[in-house]
Amino acid sequence: MAQASMPPVQEARSIFGRLGYTVSGDGPDMLAERKWRTVQVTALSSREASDCRPALTDGGTEPRYRLRCFVTWDDHINALRERLRGIDLPYEWAIIGVSDNGGDDYEVVHGANA
Repeated sequence: MAQASMPPVQEARSIFGRLGYTVSGDGPDMLAERKWRTVQVTALSSREASDCRPALTDGGTEPRYRLRCFVTWDDHINALRERLRGIDLPYEWAIIGVSDNGGDDYEVVHGANA
């Protein structure tokens, strides 16, 4: 479980790459692009998922990207989902929960808003 203290950056890159997206950016914030769609992807550690307070990336009132995906360890997706549902976010969002046992398994939780 020590791995859960780190954000699942490689797992996020791998999932979006397997789905046919081109992934750019270093660190836990990246962009996944495919055809007309651009998704802002943020990998969150267990602590970050529990304390997540999403903000607009440009500090303004309108998001730059209308699609967001938060990737975190699977044991924290429920807490993150409840936190995101309690906030009126100006973008569509989803959460991908990945297993910290090194497998290729993941769970997608669709959100609302926007």
